[in-house]
Amino acid sequence: MPSRTTPLAPSRALPLTASRVLLGAFLLAAAVDLGSLLAGADTGHLVAKPLLMPLLAAYAATRGAPKLLVTALLFGWGGDVLLLLDADWAFLAGMGSFALGHVCYLTLFGRRRTSPALGALYAAALAGTVLALWPGLPADLRIPVAGYSLLLTAMAYRSSSLGVIAGIGGALFLLSDTLIATGIAEWPQLPAPDFWVMLTYIAAQYLLTAGTLQAMYGERRTSS
Repeated sequence: MPSRTTPLAPSRALPLTASRVLLGAFLLAAAVDLGSLLAGADTGHLVAKPLLMPLLAAYAATRGAPKLLVTALLFGWGGDVLLLLDADWAFLAGMGSFALGHVCYLTLFGRRRTSPALGALYAAALAGTVLALWPGLPADLRIPVAGYSLLLTAMAYRSSSLGVIAGIGGALFLLSDTLIATGIAEWPQLPAPDFWVMLTYIAAQYLLTAGTLQAMYGERRTSS
């Protein structure tokens, strides 16, 4: 049962049919986006990517999700759109939008208990990643990236307080943004790097949504 100290109270859910349509549309947009990235079809990516988080947020809203979850997803949408622009200011603004989304997630998770051992692992991962990436990052991005990484890691760690599903979502979000950071630092990349970034990001946001809904309603409600 949700803690009294956390804002996980559901909103009013809409009929299941609407939820299924929106979830199907989200999955279709995800398939188009990922397929476009693999095929090198930039137009498909430019069209599909901005649709992802609004569709997932609408799905969450129809399931009666907390407003903080919907807001977090919409801040993710803001970051998605801004990162499509090829400009330094847009990258920083997009990172700021994602950061606001992480603040929403952290507020949503509240004071639920999490494993101290897991926290130590995340702290070690944060320190090691920042130290490794630091020399390769542009000087004007080092402090913003380090600050954002701290907030993201805190979100990923605290996401486990809602259970395994949300915890995996938080970890994948951290992995996705780490892949972006390695590209900025000009580390060797996997083939089709944007595909892996988006695959882990889409999975992260969906699992954070599913984990939140399961924490609210239980397995039966969220899987129906």
